[in-house]
Amino acid sequence: MPRVTAVALDLAAELRSRGISGVDDSVLARALYSSDASLYRVVPQVVVKPHHTDELIAVHEASRALGVPVTLRGAGTSIAGNAVGSGIVVDTRLLNRVLDIDPEAGTARVEPGLVHADLQRAAAPYGLRFGPDPSTHPRCTIGGMIGNNACGSRALGYGRTVDNVEALRVVWGSGEVASYGSRPAAGDAATGLLALADANLAHLRTEFGRFGRQVSGYSLEHLLPEKGRRIDRFLAGTEGTLATVLEATVRLVRDEPGRLLLVLGYPTMHEAADAVPALLAAAPGRLIACEGIDARIVDLVRARGGAVPELPRGGGWLMAEVAGADALDLVERLRVAGGALDTRLITDTAAAATLWRIREDGAGLAGRSLPTPAYSGWEDAAVPPEHLGAWLRDFDEILAGHGLQGVPYGHFGDGCIHCRIDFPFEPGDPASAQVFRDFMTACATKLRDYGGSLSGEHGDGRVRSELLPLMYDDHSIALFGAAKAVGDPDGLMNPGNIVAPASITDDLRPVRPRASVRSALRLVHDDGDLGAAVHRCTGVGKCVAPHTSGVMCPSYLATGDEKDATRGRARVLQEALDGSLVRGLSDPAVGEALDLCLACKGCASDCPTGIDMATYKSEALHQRYSGRRRPRSHYLLGRLPFWARLGAPFARITNLLMRLAPLAWLAKRVAGIDQRRSVPLFAPVTLRRSAATGSLASATPDVWVWADSFTDHFFTRSAHAAIRYLEAQGLTVRVISEKACCGLTWITTGQLDQARSIMERTVRTLAPYVASGVPVIGLEPSCLATLRSDSVELSALPEARAVADGMLTFAELVTRLDLPVPDLSGVDIVAQPHCHQHAVLGWAADQRLLERAGARVTKVSGCCGLAGNFGVEEGHYEVSVAVAETHLLPAVRSQPDAVVLADGMSCRVQLDDLAQVPTMHLAELFASRL
Repeated sequence: MPRVTAVALDLAAELRSRGISGVDDSVLARALYSSDASLYRVVPQVVVKPHHTDELIAVHEASRALGVPVTLRGAGTSIAGNAVGSGIVVDTRLLNRVLDIDPEAGTARVEPGLVHADLQRAAAPYGLRFGPDPSTHPRCTIGGMIGNNACGSRALGYGRTVDNVEALRVVWGSGEVASYGSRPAAGDAATGLLALADANLAHLRTEFGRFGRQVSGYSLEHLLPEKGRRIDRFLAGTEGTLATVLEATVRLVRDEPGRLLLVLGYPTMHEAADAVPALLAAAPGRLIACEGIDARIVDLVRARGGAVPELPRGGGWLMAEVAGADALDLVERLRVAGGALDTRLITDTAAAATLWRIREDGAGLAGRSLPTPAYSGWEDAAVPPEHLGAWLRDFDEILAGHGLQGVPYGHFGDGCIHCRIDFPFEPGDPASAQVFRDFMTACATKLRDYGGSLSGEHGDGRVRSELLPLMYDDHSIALFGAAKAVGDPDGLMNPGNIVAPASITDDLRPVRPRASVRSALRLVHDDGDLGAAVHRCTGVGKCVAPHTSGVMCPSYLATGDEKDATRGRARVLQEALDGSLVRGLSDPAVGEALDLCLACKGCASDCPTGIDMATYKSEALHQRYSGRRRPRSHYLLGRLPFWARLGAPFARITNLLMRLAPLAWLAKRVAGIDQRRSVPLFAPVTLRRSAATGSLASATPDVWVWADSFTDHFFTRSAHAAIRYLEAQGLTVRVISEKACCGLTWITTGQLDQARSIMERTVRTLAPYVASGVPVIGLEPSCLATLRSDSVELSALPEARAVADGMLTFAELVTRLDLPVPDLSGVDIVAQPHCHQHAVLGWAADQRLLERAGARVTKVSGCCGLAGNFGVEEGHYEVSVAVAETHLLPAVRSQPDAVVLADGMSCRVQLDDLAQVPTMHLAELFASRL
């Protein structure tokens, strides 16, 4: 495939000539938007990011003028493949304004690219909320929800998106611009559609709208007289195949107080499904949500070190939510009616939020809960709830009959099941998709027995549209075609979906050829296969949420650009390995996508599919520069511990010289450091020269302290404070005398051969200390995290695993030895956990100690923005500052008198550079209170 076709150039020029902004036909953009969250890969000719809704109209004009298809997308979280297209792909996320909120009418008027969670934030001051809330609510857009008729967990109580649409302004595929609502509709498209309905009233009344989650196909029932002949609601769920939303007015509902969550445990998911009708009958119209979740999903969260509240006994659970003044009475009725093995009422709001977060991450978690990768495809079928248990048993029989496994979860109260399935796709073997086709067909055929719907909320897309004739009769299929002819006579709007469908096995991403890379890293979670590692990303897009309480993805939070999100980077790496668009890991598109990756490892813990972009970036840099000249910063900043060790005898002189502006300017210029950055001061005397040291041959202390390179050469005070505190508790402490660098800076710059040599020397040094039974602690979280995670990625030495498992943080040591903590009553603390601490080590032990000490703790989300060499390098300063402004700097400004706790050197340097704020390591804080 040509990298940029002549047609694409002409198309881009045509779009720009019409005043459309954000037109991008680069290899990078086309790679980023070649996939959504589905199984499908379709490379667009051009990507457009309009800034005004008038530009959407202009896009349609250009589409018709050149005969090029147009596909709309919001956050790109479509699991059905209805947000990819071969022509113009339009990213609407810059059309994100709340135009008006009318608290009296209970409505909001919004642009289509507004993120669901941002609408909730705007409505909350009025005590209102938008009812439907898909699991992707932190990033999905209102336009996308309308396109798919999205529902989510609380649609049981608040209705589907269609039930909450009050008016739409749209541009049809024909070019007609019109507004629709509860008033009689006018215009050519409305006239044609209403005439179609009038000619088929009996058929529409018997075949459409039979139950709430009948989302597949076009919802023609909304054109009936008794339904108000609502064109706006008919358009909900048409998947961008007829019209594009320019503006939407949606209903808001009162956010009921007294929300309670009852969790009911059952032996299996089958029994959980059987209980649903009884629960619905016990609280008719009062259940806000009734969700099902399989124990295997929860087990995966536990295995990854995630927090899981105590749950009742069972192999599967129902999560029933109610609200109102009589909520406790409702809970008791549900408990009695549910017939569960065990139940638990979740009264703690934090625990409830954790359970909902696990449920929301279900798609990503389920994809990794089986021995082999599990895929979407048949993940959205719905049946009337009274048939759910029987359908789930039949579904499991069909799975077994095809040699497949799946992990079910979903909106059980609505009869809608989600499931990720281990289809045996093989890279480079299109024939391996036959099991997928056979299974999909068998399920669709069996679903007819229950009067079910192929889609319950995700839409039909490429993955189900071909199967619609198994759900609907010929007359219904013909009506879909007739409606398409009215709204989109040229067939340019999102072709291949619903009408004239693409084959479900065309354009499948998992069967594309995949280049084999001899990786320097072991990639232990993916059997050494870089292709399998980057294909962990399924596109669910947790990393593209504009607001987050975690770390992932700091660069996206700063720029809002898809290329700077974990998903975007994964897509480009996928294309580099198995696509014809991006030509290998040395392609400039790969470099551009990875440039602003901070290697923070936030995705390693926050991404539900387990993406570790820091590791992939290291491997990509290693491959790119193998045998080639590297950037200057790799030789200097990337080997900082080496230079620090050489310069240690001259530390005082070096610090004095760096205070001279001309010399500091020259040093930064040579090292590739941004001139706006300070040069960190070296410790006048290294830790190993200023503290009591020892070796296994000379000492047997109570605690060993590992002198990592940053603590040894820069922040010695952290270790001295730890020693003072521990000695005050009567412990003997010694610093390990041998040199032992973790190689972090070599790893982050992709110098992996040298990193392996350094790491193996270090783990051989430290392993006997760990094996001695005396606790060994590390003070710098990034270095300790490198030992815990990267050591086993670099080396197969058994010592690597022993060291990874055996090293402790300061907080873990204090906890293990149950040492007394100082009285911090009344002390306000703003704590910035290092990103690697968040992702690899965990900060729970630190938080428990601070709370035990009586401190008032504000834990800062997100990354500090420095991230080792990233934030000091030329070209990264603005993004580094923007990252700091997302969470850290506002938190520090909001509490000017608080103690600022930051264990990591990067965080401390960033705060000193940008806020001139003094910081303390946890050990320093404890030692200061002796």
